[in-house]
Amino acid sequence: MASDAVAPFPLLAEAVNCERLLSRGFSHIVRERQWAAMTNPYGDVELTPKSMRAVAHPVRLAILSRLQRHGPSTATALAPLVGASPSVTSWHLRHLAEHGLVRDAEVESDGRQRWWESVGTGFRFAPVEDEAGLDAASLLSRVMFDQADRLPAVWARDEEPLLEPQWRRSAGLSNTSIIATADELDRIESLIEDVLAPYVVRKNSGVSPEGARRVRLLRYVLPSAPQDGS
Repeated sequence: MASDAVAPFPLLAEAVNCERLLSRGFSHIVRERQWAAMTNPYGDVELTPKSMRAVAHPVRLAILSRLQRHGPSTATALAPLVGASPSVTSWHLRHLAEHGLVRDAEVESDGRQRWWESVGTGFRFAPVEDEAGLDAASLLSRVMFDQADRLPAVWARDEEPLLEPQWRRSAGLSNTSIIATADELDRIESLIEDVLAPYVVRKNSGVSPEGARRVRLLRYVLPSAPQDGS
């Protein structure tokens, strides 16, 4: 795997990007898209500024991530996993439902607890070019970065030591710098998503090749700020 700097040991089993970190943390959740003119090959929920703000809370983002990754659940079951009480978790679920991000799940139960599921298996957003939209996108981005920040270390501690050699070969940290225009970067992002799309949508098909397993991809795209005089 080409890189300007590669970690001396396999650190992550997951990822693609430009300034790029291989790993995948976030609940697919995180297929964030911050360029407006892009397609949606994964069928993600497309967030508005209001729904960006709804998701931009650590507990709500954790709830949505768990539902997207693991399927339907209840407030009681989710509570210890997201660091909140069942009543607070239930409140956050209702808030997410108001924004069309979760809904009642049709599961067999005794009727004593309310089951929830995510709407879609991922989300994306592009900053609306007004102050409110930019602020909402920036707020959600920061919460997403905070959530993703610990994932590589958790993976390296809990998963990497158990990997077989054939899986270790594709694991690792890739940190690659490129020179590109904004339009070229849009094109690169679109090409990456086109490559990944069949493997993303496969999750919902119920059909996978023998030996396939879940791989999490964290993609960080970090353009430089303009320099003085540029």
